[in-house]
Amino acid sequence: MSTENLPQSPEQPPRKPRVAVVFGGRSSEHGISVVTAGAVLKAIDRTKYDVLPIGITQDGRWALTADEPERMAIIDRRQPSVDLLAESGEGGVILPVDPANREVVYSEPGSVPKALGEVDVVFPVLHGPYGEDGTLQGLLELSGVPYVGSGVLASAVGQDKEYMKRVFTSFGLKVGPYLVIRPREWQQDESAARKKIVDFAGEHGWPLFVKPARAGSSIGITKVDDLSGLDEAIAEAQRHDPKILVEAALRGREIECGVLEFEDGPRASAPAEIPSPEAHAYYDFEAKYIDSTPGIVPAPLTPQETAEVQRLAVDAFEAVSCEGLVRADFFLTEDGEFVINEINTMPGFTPISMYPQMWQASGVSYPELVDRLVQAALRRSTGLR
Repeated sequence: MSTENLPQSPEQPPRKPRVAVVFGGRSSEHGISVVTAGAVLKAIDRTKYDVLPIGITQDGRWALTADEPERMAIIDRRQPSVDLLAESGEGGVILPVDPANREVVYSEPGSVPKALGEVDVVFPVLHGPYGEDGTLQGLLELSGVPYVGSGVLASAVGQDKEYMKRVFTSFGLKVGPYLVIRPREWQQDESAARKKIVDFAGEHGWPLFVKPARAGSSIGITKVDDLSGLDEAIAEAQRHDPKILVEAALRGREIECGVLEFEDGPRASAPAEIPSPEAHAYYDFEAKYIDSTPGIVPAPLTPQETAEVQRLAVDAFEAVSCEGLVRADFFLTEDGEFVINEINTMPGFTPISMYPQMWQASGVSYPELVDRLVQAALRRSTGLR
C-alpha cells in the first residue's frame, strides 16, 4: 500500500542538552560550593539547556535539591548547605556506571525508583577533597558522562599543593620555598617534624604560612609570626588535612590570572591584583567570602608584566594538563619576578569571585563563561584524550 497520502507525524524537536549541576560535598568548602552552584544555576541559559541540580550532603548523600538559586547565598554571615535544600532527608540520586546508559535515577526508601532522565554533561562546582580532587572526575569517567573542568590527573595534582609545586618546578615555573610534613612523619616523631619546621623558619625567616596540603578557599591556613603560634597553626591545618604544607612568606604583590578553554585552546584573562585586606592578616576565607575584599581588575601592571603573567598562567594550565578553566595565583616579587603560588582547577565561581571578574574585564560575561565551559565539556569525550 502506498504511504504517499497518509498523514505524516511531525518531527520531534531536538532535545536540549541536559546539564547536571553537582555541588556541596564532604569537604570544608561545602558552603562555598553551594554559593557557586546558586550563581551557575541563575546564569545558565534555560532556553539552551535543561538543568538538574544535584547536591551532595556533608555526609556524602547525593540529594535531589530545589532549583532555587536565591536560597544558595551567604546570609548574615551564614553559609548555605545542601541539607537545607534537599527535597528529602532520605532520598538519593544514583548516577549510572554503564557508559551506554546516562539515565539518572532517584530512589527513596520504600518507593519505586524514579527515572530523572539522561544527563549529557555534569557541571561539578565542588571545591576541595571528594569533588575537586579527581575523585568525582573518576566516577564520571567510569560513567562515560562528559564534565566541566579538568580530568582525573590534573584535578588530583591541582588539589595537592605539594605535587602541584613539583610539577611546576619540573616545567621550569618558579615556586617559593616550601616544606611538607606528611602524616606518618608527625605520627612517628612529632618533635622531629616540628624541628623541621623550626629549621625551615631559621633558614627563610618568619612569618610562615601553615596550611592543609589539600584544601582551598584559604580554609585552615594560619599566618605564623613566631614560634609561639606554631603548634596551634599545625593543629588547625591538620584539622582539615593530615598532610600539611609550610610556606615561606614572599614579599610582593598578589596577582591572579584566569585561564579559559576556547575552541582554539586555552587563553588567559586580564589579571587582577589582590590588595592586602585592611581588616585581615592576609587574604583569608573571611576576607574572600564574608567581607568580600575587592580585588583590582585589571591589575595595575605594565603591558610587559601583563603579557608575562598571562603566558605563565597558560604555561601552568598546560603543565598540569588542565581542561576547561583554571585560576593561577602568583606573587610579583620586589625584584620584578613572577612566582607561582598555586592553581585552582575549580576556582571560586560566585559573581564576586576573582575568576568571573577577570573574565568580565576581558569581555566574557558570567553567563557566557558558564556557556563556554559547558560547550567545552560537550566537545570532549571521556576516557584517554
